[in-house]
Amino acid sequence: MAVSLWTIRSIGAPSTGVAVSELSHASAEVSEIVFFLLGAMTIVEIVDAHQGFKLVTDNITTRKPRLLLWVIGFVTFFLSAVLDNLTSTIVMVSLLRKLVPPSEYRKILGAVVVIAANAGGAWTPIGDVTTTMLWIHGQISTVQTMKGLFVPSAISLAVPLALMSLTSEVNGRGQDSPNVLASEQMAPRGQLVFSVGLGALIFVPVFKALTGLPPYMGMLLGLGVLWILTDAIHYGESERQRLKVPQALSRIDTQGALFFLGILLSVSSLEAAGILREIANYLDTHIPSSELIASAIGVISAIIDNVPLVAAAMGMYDLSSFPQDSEFWQLVAFCAGTGGSMLVIGSAAGVAFMGMEKVDFFWYLRKVSGFAFAGYAAGIAAYLALHNLNISLPTTLAEVPFLSGS
Repeated sequence: MAVSLWTIRSIGAPSTGVAVSELSHASAEVSEIVFFLLGAMTIVEIVDAHQGFKLVTDNITTRKPRLLLWVIGFVTFFLSAVLDNLTSTIVMVSLLRKLVPPSEYRKILGAVVVIAANAGGAWTPIGDVTTTMLWIHGQISTVQTMKGLFVPSAISLAVPLALMSLTSEVNGRGQDSPNVLASEQMAPRGQLVFSVGLGALIFVPVFKALTGLPPYMGMLLGLGVLWILTDAIHYGESERQRLKVPQALSRIDTQGALFFLGILLSVSSLEAAGILREIANYLDTHIPSSELIASAIGVISAIIDNVPLVAAAMGMYDLSSFPQDSEFWQLVAFCAGTGGSMLVIGSAAGVAFMGMEKVDFFWYLRKVSGFAFAGYAAGIAAYLALHNLNISLPTTLAEVPFLSGS
């Protein structure tokens, strides 16, 4: 699709040279996102191969069904803020299969993981692909995004959790204790790999603030450090090749990265042709409220993948229309991230849950979609309320000592 659209663009452009120049510019921007994702996915795969996430999951010991609902929700919420929402979902659903026997209750817990993973990914620049795209291209900044979206994201999770706590699937379980199964042992020095991997992910926004270089450079630096570390740890251990980076690279979701490459290049061709600008002008004429446009993007993202939607929004509106960290861009980040929870097919997290737990579309629509929509609406309302109240928190990197280099 991308090649076909750019071929049409080269025919319609004033000259082939113009189209090639536009394509080179688009490729540079898209490559930043793809390299960032490849680095992040490899780091997460290395940590997972060492069973590093056991440090998180082994500490979930509660035996009360309603409390377990909240614990699973908020552990996933914070895990997804550092990892991507897909990886967080796979880790947490795998945990649920060891904690809870197959039942309607486990499906409800899995749905909570999907909502929490999408909500958690929305408030940090590395938690979701769409938020990362907006961050890399300068529409949002690290501290302002975390400051502005943490409370709305938490509310978009807390509201569904509160409503689900009242359902019969949760209340009808009494005091059943989780069925904890034997889990795999952590690999040698798995705690060290977990700490370094997590530190590498968290360091990326700091690296960008300190050096001014693109985020993918910080991610590749973290991957390089982890590569050297794991080679040193497992030097001479031929039976542990799967724990090293070359083997991890063969297991990451390469087809997902190529999907992003194709879809983002396709959208960039529409931007180069001026089509997205015409759509933006049409929306501005017929929908004067930027809040409604951002909210609509979130609702549509429950049906259509949120990556091309956000890419289209970035092409429709530049920083002269809405400056960095404006209400519009923050709402787009929040809505595109959390809106996908309303349908099980609306996010990568939902699709992974559907495959792992064999949940069908209509079960999720009947049991979960209403709760997810309530959380989505409550989160938007919370954001607008906080934005209008103009609550004073650190608003620039210069006000945060470790980010300003002081």
